[in-house]
Amino acid sequence: MKSLLLIYLFTLIFCSNFNDIAKKVNSLKTTWKADEKISRDFTPLLGVLPNWREHLPPRKIFESYKDLPESFDLREAYPNCESIKEIRDQANCGSCWAFGAAEAMSDRLCIQSNQQLQTRVSTEYLVTCCYECGFGCNGGWTSMAFDFWMNTGIPTGGMYNDTSTCQPYFLPNCDHHCEGKYGPCPETTTEPECSQECIKEYGKELEADKSFGKDSYSVYGENDIMNELYEKGSVSASFDVYEDFLTYKSGIYQHIEGSFLGGHAIKIIGWGVEDGVKFWICVNSWNEDWGEEGLFRMLKGKDECGIESGIVAGNPKLE
Repeated sequence: MKSLLLIYLFTLIFCSNFNDIAKKVNSLKTTWKADEKISRDFTPLLGVLPNWREHLPPRKIFESYKDLPESFDLREAYPNCESIKEIRDQANCGSCWAFGAAEAMSDRLCIQSNQQLQTRVSTEYLVTCCYECGFGCNGGWTSMAFDFWMNTGIPTGGMYNDTSTCQPYFLPNCDHHCEGKYGPCPETTTEPECSQECIKEYGKELEADKSFGKDSYSVYGENDIMNELYEKGSVSASFDVYEDFLTYKSGIYQHIEGSFLGGHAIKIIGWGVEDGVKFWICVNSWNEDWGEEGLFRMLKGKDECGIESGIVAGNPKLE
């Protein structure tokens, strides 16, 4: 009874603080709007470990740049690639590092196969079997996930209960910030042990189901990131999260108010301009009820929250 009371009091204090931040953001009328009714703690979802920049792979150097459009969206450029439009949910596990990587890998398998392969790279296999990637639900590095793809390979894996893939994600969607259709996320979770088998319903051997990467590298700066997206496809991005980001509802996010909380990983699928303000199109892993139907836009060209300081990517090995 005492522990439940403590949790209730903590929730009241937490939500009050974030709702005050949201009200201040909205009062300033900047480039984005905040949700003034936060009801749950997002902090456990920030699963990028603090020293992620130390683990970045070698930098890709662009010797020349294409004449790129003002706006670009991979969903429009590759309309038959279903994974690009998909919004996944990491649930109450700090596995954003695995989602940011696996989603970009899935997109590139489709894009670079001329929109033929509709593969979903398994986040579960990364979380449970990539020991060098970090600590599963307690955080990891997207860079090591791309190395793992290259050296070990990763089987297919969609969202929870997706029996059309080898190792679907082990947790169902849940409501992260407010009351919704999925129900609240559990307070704690533990990832399952690593398995080298596909689920029985899939009917295929895991080793035969794997895809592999052929390289792993980092990309820095606005122009290089744009060229990488345009030439090769989605990229994985890690960035610093402050309290106000957790209140994001719509618009072009830039840090305004609140303390540093940790690191988060997402997928970038394009860029654009609104009212003269440049932005990245980012895909989060907190299901479609969060933000702009699961996406958010981040201020572009200013290295906002360090998002342009270490993009990670890699290309599939297509035979």
